[in-house]
Amino acid sequence: MKKLMLAGLLLLLPVLAVAQSPLDGTWKNDLSKIQFPTKPDVYVLQNRMYECKTCVPPINIKADGTDQKVTGDPYSDTMSVKVIDDHTVETTNKKAGKVVGTGKNSISSDGSTLTVSWTDSGEPSGGTQTGTYTAKRVAKGSAGAHLLSGSWEGQKQEASDTAVTWTYKVNGDELTMHTLTGQSYTAKLDGTDAPYKGDPGTTSVSAKMLNKNTLEETHKRDGKVVWIGKLTIASDGKTATWVADDKLQGTTMQGVAVKQ
Repeated sequence: MKKLMLAGLLLLLPVLAVAQSPLDGTWKNDLSKIQFPTKPDVYVLQNRMYECKTCVPPINIKADGTDQKVTGDPYSDTMSVKVIDDHTVETTNKKAGKVVGTGKNSISSDGSTLTVSWTDSGEPSGGTQTGTYTAKRVAKGSAGAHLLSGSWEGQKQEASDTAVTWTYKVNGDELTMHTLTGQSYTAKLDGTDAPYKGDPGTTSVSAKMLNKNTLEETHKRDGKVVWIGKLTIASDGKTATWVADDKLQGTTMQGVAVKQ
């Protein structure tokens, strides 16, 4: 009997050895289920000057279509703002002279909806990403200002699949994450910092399991926390809810990811 029990245990060992974490696999955000921050974005475009009051760091530059220096932004060092007409504004961000992002800001005829068609360079290796962002007006700008001026609350986001897909793999006490646009890290699941690669806005990350189905990630830039994310996997392992707490913006977003 003991030999039979031992043989049975030995047969189980390979199964136990390859048991997967519920995190393991490729995940994709369901963009239809994003809950945007209630704190609005605030812009002022008037007298050939553009200001983003809620950007971190704030932006205040000439709106004459020429490259203007911006400081404190890890993703770009210049930005241009070009007014096309009363309802349309184009922006271009560059880093070291290379275009890293563009935005075509279109305001509806009634002035109540802002649609931003954007591109992102997808650094370091994902290629250019595209998408649209839609917001509703919650406050008007001052008299005589461009229609872009005012406060806008996010409503909808669309993006390339590459931009919203990532993979997790647990190996012992380590978690590896990588995205299709080239960001990655491998970190111990004990909350200690590890290098974050491929994103100038994040230089290190820590990861830990709060329980068997909930992962907490803390992203830092030069030692300062920039955002904290929590991802909780459903009991069936097919979906996960996430909450992202942006410490720089002072905002929170929520959403749902689906295992592919």
